[in-house]
Amino acid sequence: QVQLVESGGGLAQPGGSLRLSCAASGFTFSSYAMSWARQAPGKGLEWVSGIYSDGSDTYYADSVKGRFTISRDNAKNTLYLQMNSLKPEDTALYYCAKVRVGARWLYEYDYWGQGTQVTVSS
Repeated sequence: QVQLVESGGGLAQPGGSLRLSCAASGFTFSSYAMSWARQAPGKGLEWVSGIYSDGSDTYYADSVKGRFTISRDNAKNTLYLQMNSLKPEDTALYYCAKVRVGARWLYEYDYWGQGTQVTVSS
């Protein structure tokens, strides 16, 4: 079965950095686009970033563009999100998500993990 396990969250100061990882199993990771999404307290799920199956193209929400970098290692079945210049408004539960087959948009997920908490505070 599909499993997505996020790690790397924690407490960071404003301006700091964190690197999230997502270990994928139960499907052919290299064949699927993947995304990161987040949910802040009291808010809905927000798409953050997506990457094509071969890593050739990456996309970002305006709120994180220039600060976050998505990448993947298909040999290790792992997705990453490097987060720099963190802001308090980046505080959220971050999810790794598998984009469904035939999706037109990178926020069309069919599986996601349990999430990893990121808190940005001084």
